[in-house]
Amino acid sequence: QVQLVESGGDSVQPGGSLRLSCTGSGLALDEYAIGWFRQAPGKEREGVYCIGRYNENPYSPDDVKGRFSITRDKAKNTVYLQMNSLKPEDTGVYYCAVPGLRSIQPMCNAPEYDYWGQGTQVTVSS
Repeated sequence: QVQLVESGGDSVQPGGSLRLSCTGSGLALDEYAIGWFRQAPGKEREGVYCIGRYNENPYSPDDVKGRFSITRDKAKNTVYLQMNSLKPEDTGVYYCAVPGLRSIQPMCNAPEYDYWGQGTQVTVSS
């Protein structure tokens, strides 16, 4: 059974940093493309950083480009989302996701991903 568990969400002030974790069980995360998504209240879930299986084709929207990045820890079967220079508009529930097959290279659209974690809340406020 595949399970993804996010952690690391918190309340921070604008300009602060957070590192979110996504730990997998039932699959080796280093063998899959990874997506991190954000859902703000009343808005659709949007991709904030996505990479391919071999870390190729990194994608992030313009409003987070240069501030967010992904790293993998194979030994811990964990993927991290490092978020710097946080802004109030970064507030939302953050999810990690993987596609159902290793061969799938998603375009950072939510419907392309099959396995999701439960989410972790990030609040950026002064």
